[in-house]
Amino acid sequence: MKATVHVTLKPGVLDPQGQTIQRASEALGFTRIRDVRQGKFFEVELADSDDTEAARAELERFAREVLANPVIEDYRIEFLPA
Repeated sequence: MKATVHVTLKPGVLDPQGQTIQRASEALGFTRIRDVRQGKFFEVELADSDDTEAARAELERFAREVLANPVIEDYRIEFLPA
């Protein structure tokens, strides 16, 4: 079983890296880029199981405790088709 976890900064949290990318995009001629928010993307492979609920619960805990800082970041989990 595979899943992806997308971690992004919460709205309102300053994103200096995204701002730097946006400014660089202007210098490179990308005039339509108004805002960039950076994030993290993880592909996670889980041990084979038919219990999707248990897998989701474990991934939720993993994302909350290891991959994301819940004070400033949100995360989204998506299971990939088998």
